[in-house]
Amino acid sequence: MSDTAMDPVVRLTGVTRSFAQGGVTIDVLRGVNLAVNPGEIVALLGASGSGKSTMLQAIGLLEGGFGGRIEIAGIDASKLGKDQRAAVRRDHIGFVYQFHHLLPDFSAIENVVLPQLITGKPRTDCETRAVELLDALGLGQRLDHRPSQLSGGEQQRVAVARALANKPHLVLADEPTGNLDEATADIVLAQFLALVRDQGSAALVATHNERLAAQMDRVVRLHDGVLA
Repeated sequence: MSDTAMDPVVRLTGVTRSFAQGGVTIDVLRGVNLAVNPGEIVALLGASGSGKSTMLQAIGLLEGGFGGRIEIAGIDASKLGKDQRAAVRRDHIGFVYQFHHLLPDFSAIENVVLPQLITGKPRTDCETRAVELLDALGLGQRLDHRPSQLSGGEQQRVAVARALANKPHLVLADEPTGNLDEATADIVLAQFLALVRDQGSAALVATHNERLAAQMDRVVRLHDGVLA
């Protein structure tokens, strides 16, 4: 983390991303600038196909090909190699996707323990943290259930717990409730926001839902490849 406590957790400066398709170059991001501060939850609004997922992939250092500067927790990620980017993701970023992407052969608690073990924490500490999160999400009685034994809302709650397990500085969520019915989506989002705020993480949440976006601290809109 940088020396100044209120330095942005993530800062984008002139971030661009283009794709070649059928001999035509498509500019998805055309110079995105954004700063998200510690503890701030920002909604990223935009229509389907506007580039929200591409922007989250850039911030999450999930693929190359981006222009401009991306800083995560004071680290200029644009200058890092593949292994260094992976270390930044591991140490600073948590992800929640529209589809839970849980490991099907592992129980709920094991899915939350595993990302902690990768950082070298003792298993007992990992299990304590996993139980704490799953219990807060109303899954205290479902710890040993595999994903196939859980409802869609329960699966997404496990995915939220997994993303928050290592207390990341930044949580990236891509339509985190987009695959749920409205009532379940409201519950899962409220639990997600409460946990993120409780542990003081920053979050950037991509959505096309104005009503959900209104529950966050600030809204930015992606349109024609730039933020408004």
